[in-house]
Amino acid sequence: MPDKQNDYTKLYVDDKEIILIGTAHISQESVDTVIGTIDEYLPDAVCVELDHQRYQALINQKGWENLDLKDVIKKKQLPFLLANLALSSYQKRMGLQTGVKPGAELAAAAQTAEERGMEVELVDRNIRTTLLRVWRKTGLWNKMKVMAALLGSIFEKQELDEAELAKLRESDTLSSMLDEMGKLLPSVKQILVDERDEHMAFCIRNAPGEKVLAVVGAAHLPGIVRHLQGEEIEPERIEEITTIPEKTAVSKMIPWLIPSIVIVLFIGGFFFGNRDQLADVATAWVLANGLLSAIGALIAWGHPITIISAFVAAPLTSLNPTIGAGFVTGFVQAIVAPPTVRDMEHVGDDLVTLKGWWHNRLARVLLVFLFSSIGSALGTFVALGWLKNLF
Repeated sequence: MPDKQNDYTKLYVDDKEIILIGTAHISQESVDTVIGTIDEYLPDAVCVELDHQRYQALINQKGWENLDLKDVIKKKQLPFLLANLALSSYQKRMGLQTGVKPGAELAAAAQTAEERGMEVELVDRNIRTTLLRVWRKTGLWNKMKVMAALLGSIFEKQELDEAELAKLRESDTLSSMLDEMGKLLPSVKQILVDERDEHMAFCIRNAPGEKVLAVVGAAHLPGIVRHLQGEEIEPERIEEITTIPEKTAVSKMIPWLIPSIVIVLFIGGFFFGNRDQLADVATAWVLANGLLSAIGALIAWGHPITIISAFVAAPLTSLNPTIGAGFVTGFVQAIVAPPTVRDMEHVGDDLVTLKGWWHNRLARVLLVFLFSSIGSALGTFVALGWLKNLF
């Protein structure tokens, strides 16, 4: 049985003494507890609930200045960047109400361990792997729910009373949000929380030294304790949950489905339908896709050239599954209105407010990508309804 104290849980696994601290990511009390416990127990290794990318983001506050946005767009990583910033902005808004920077206790754990000459182990799974596993392993309807939750975290303005603030200080806010999502989507919870519990338990168990201290979000503590007390997790299982699943045959076919239908309808209309309507329907296709995508870029406060590029690109990209309208408009926006050094330096602070998403040029590129993509998708479905006029 684990030895549960007020601030930590102690258990013995194999020949190791493991001290687990369950923290809130926006609590000053958690920061103080972490530093105090490290100094009290002087462990051989300190494990923190971070992957390499999140660790670098915490310790390198100017990391955004080195972001090559055009390269991110070329590699089609804008959706991942948008999701990452949406989660970060939600957590930072919660942090403003408690007065503590999100992840401060994790940074404090790593920094304190380094100063004391202890090993630092980053035990969380790569966040990109986590998000891609969610995306690849959920169906279309659940994907839409995940997107809605992420968008809600961008635009939600939440005021907390003292009772809610006290509850936040006792839990991991980001994991709590994901846990709430998991109640509606069990498969998502399994990937966002349960699999990461396994990954962290495995890494903690295999950390160097005989005395190991681990700092993790409070929501992960029960799962990690359960895995540490149970049978040892096999390396094959860790390899399985750190692998990004291949796209299914159906998911590979779906992007080609609508363009194929459109092309078949146009060809069928030319040979068997009302040819007099062909030019009108083609014009309607261009206008529906182009106008709605351009309106999306306008809502995002895109540059006039970006808005024009949305109108021109959307009718073409709707027939080409290899590239979406949003990637074209995002790339154009990044060229004609590139983020300044100030935008890069203050992106974390700006995204705390709804207004900041539109005023920060980096965030505006992401909004241009998002809204012009939505506009193009809506335009495609509107235009499909008009294609029936060909017959």
